Amino acid sequence: MTVNDDGAATSVPDTTPRELRRVVGASVVGTALEWYDFFIYGFAVTLVFNELFFVTGDPATGAIVGFATFGVGFAVRPLGGFFFGHLGDRIGRRATLIVTTLVMGISTGLIGLLPTYESIGIAAPILLTILRMCQGLGAGAEFGGASTLLAEHAPARRRGFFTSFAQTGVQIGLLTGTVVFLLVELLGEQTVLAWAWRIPFWFSFVLIGVALYVRLRVAESPVFRRMAAQQTTVRLPMLDALRRYPRNFLIGIGAHICDTAIVYIFATYSLTYITKTLGLGRWVGLTGVIIFSVLVIALQPVYGALSDRVGRRPLNLFSVVFTAAFAFPFFLLLDTREPALIWVALVLATTLGFAPMIAVQPAFYAELFGARVRYTGFAASREIGAALGGFSPLIAAALVAQADGEGWLVAVWIIGTAAISFVAFWLSKESKDVDITLVDAADSLPDSGRVATR
Repeated sequence: MTVNDDGAATSVPDTTPRELRRVVGASVVGTALEWYDFFIYGFAVTLVFNELFFVTGDPATGAIVGFATFGVGFAVRPLGGFFFGHLGDRIGRRATLIVTTLVMGISTGLIGLLPTYESIGIAAPILLTILRMCQGLGAGAEFGGASTLLAEHAPARRRGFFTSFAQTGVQIGLLTGTVVFLLVELLGEQTVLAWAWRIPFWFSFVLIGVALYVRLRVAESPVFRRMAAQQTTVRLPMLDALRRYPRNFLIGIGAHICDTAIVYIFATYSLTYITKTLGLGRWVGLTGVIIFSVLVIALQPVYGALSDRVGRRPLNLFSVVFTAAFAFPFFLLLDTREPALIWVALVLATTLGFAPMIAVQPAFYAELFGARVRYTGFAASREIGAALGGFSPLIAAALVAQADGEGWLVAVWIIGTAAISFVAFWLSKESKDVDITLVDAADSLPDSGRVATR
C-alpha cells in the first residue's frame, strides 16, 4: 500500500518480489533488443556502409560521411525524449515502451531491406538516413522509460542495484551486436558486402516479438498508477519539468555528454582506428569490444549496489576523473599495435571509467525529477546530452585526419567531454535517499528531511 502526500492511503499496492523480478527481466531484455538495433548501425558504418551507401571514392571521406549519419540518430533523440516522454507521463511508462519497441524494431529491420547506392543511387543514403532518424526517435525514449519503470518498482534502499539492470540490457545489446557482426565477418568480405551485412538488421524483425512479449507481461509502475488514480498527471510535462526543475534539467544534459562520447569512441570509432589507421585485422577491434562488454555487463549490478551505499555522486565523479586521466594512455596503448595491449586499453577505459558512470545513471536521473514529469525530464535532458556527445565518432575521425593519423586530438576531445560532465556531477546533490514516490521530488532532497521510508 502506498501513501499520498497528505498521508492518506491509496489502493495501489507496492511491487511484490515476483513482480519486481519480472520488471527487471523485461527491462534487461527490452533494452538489450532495442540497443542492439541502435548499435549495429554503428558497426555497419564502420565495416560496410562506406562502401555500399556512402560511395565517395575515398574511404576516409566515406567513413566521415557514414559517421555523420550515425550522429543524425543522436540529433533526433531529444525529439524522441520530448514526444515519448510526454506520452510516458500522460498515458503510462509501460504503454509508451511498447510503442518505442515497435518504432525501433521496424526501422532497423527495414534498413536490412534497403537497396544500395549501386542500385538506386543517391536515394539509398537518403533512405538510410531517414531510417536512422527513426531509430533515434525510438532510442530517445527507450532508456528513460525503462529506467523510470524500474526505479518506480524498485525498493528505495536498493534502487541503484535494481535500476543498474537497465544499463546491463544496453551493454548486452552492444555485446550481441558485436558478436553477430563478428560471425557475419566469418563469411568473408565479398559475401558480407554482397548480402550478409543485412542479416543483423533482418534479425530485428524476430526480436520485436520477443521484446513485445516480455513488456506486455509487466505491470505499470505503482507510482504512475497512483497518479492516474488520483488524477494528478499534468497536461504538459515538458513545460512543468523546465519550470520546476531547471537546474536539474541542465545537470541532466551535462551528465550524459561524457559517457555518450566515450562509448562510441571505444565501441565504434576504435574499430575504424584499429583497422584503417593502424592496419590491423577487424577481429582485433571486435574481440576487444566483446571482452570489455562482458566485463561491463558483470560490473553493472556491482557498481549499482555500491551507489546504494556510498551514493551516486562519488561514483559519478570518480568515473569522469579516471576517463580524463586515461585518455592519452588509451591511445598510446592502441598505437603499440599489440592486440593484447589494445584489449587492456579498452578494458581499463570501460571498466573503470565508463562502467561506474552508466551503472549509476538510471537511478541518478530518476531521482532528478518528480513523479509527474519524471519520464519527460529524464528522457529529454539525457537525450539532449546524447545529441551533444553522439557525434563523437565523426569528430574523432575528423580529428585523426587533422592530426595525420594520430589519436592525441581525440584524447583532448575525451578530456573536454569529461570536464563538462564533471561540472554537472559536481553541481549535483546526493540523491540516493530521495523519495521518488512523491509527486514533487525536489521536496524530498536530503536537506528537506523528507526521505524514502519503504
